[in-house]
Amino acid sequence: MALILVTNDDGVLSEGLLELFNAMKEVAEAVIVAPDRERSATSHSLTMHRPLRVTEIRENVYAINGTPTDCVTLGIGKILKRPPDLVASGINKGGNLGDDITYSGTVSAAFEGTILGVPSFAISMLWEEGGGFHFNTASEFAKEIAKKILDKGLPRDTLLNVNVPNVKAEDIAGVKFTKQGKRLYSNSIQETFDPWGKKHFWIGGGSPSWEEDEKTDFLAVESGFISITPLHLDLTNYDALNNITNQWKDLNGPRR
Repeated sequence: MALILVTNDDGVLSEGLLELFNAMKEVAEAVIVAPDRERSATSHSLTMHRPLRVTEIRENVYAINGTPTDCVTLGIGKILKRPPDLVASGINKGGNLGDDITYSGTVSAAFEGTILGVPSFAISMLWEEGGGFHFNTASEFAKEIAKKILDKGLPRDTLLNVNVPNVKAEDIAGVKFTKQGKRLYSNSIQETFDPWGKKHFWIGGGSPSWEEDEKTDFLAVESGFISITPLHLDLTNYDALNNITNQWKDLNGPRR
């Protein structure tokens, strides 16, 4: 039977993680290795300045006092008895769209799985103010994604970033394969003062907007579709590489 490593960045007690875990258990053997607390926006950081502790909460559920990337690294390298066939990260409380994927611990966990040679996907559900989460919508689709990956595999060095509208399953408009969008923020850094009048800064909030492009992840979920965006480990901009190579010829080549 296939083995799936399940992780997230919202913490080992997150409802979204448990929903994903239960869904993955219907597909294959599943093991949770997740942060012991919320580690949102930790990006692809590894803990290298202190030791890490692994706590077995119950059978097949482990908590680590580190980042999502730590969890995947230790899960694959030390905790699991054999290499997993799939890494599933989520279900994140809030979307991971556009530029936000560079900050996301959820997506970075899938990146780490891919780096370690394991097919991986991240799945997130959009957040709406004043409402809960229809995690079942995302978890049911996660089963479809997991089955597809286990059956068909993924292209080399590629992971999937999946975003699901926060609606009931019957209200999903469909599925779209998308590209990463571009989010624009205004007034996202707030100035605050402590009781002694010293100024502090709080990063977050503001009013987001998006560049208009009908093929993006953002427009897909805004239109009620599940968005699937393939992401690649190779960050090289090949068009720019060719352009700079041709235009900056005086800098190219040996210097002695």
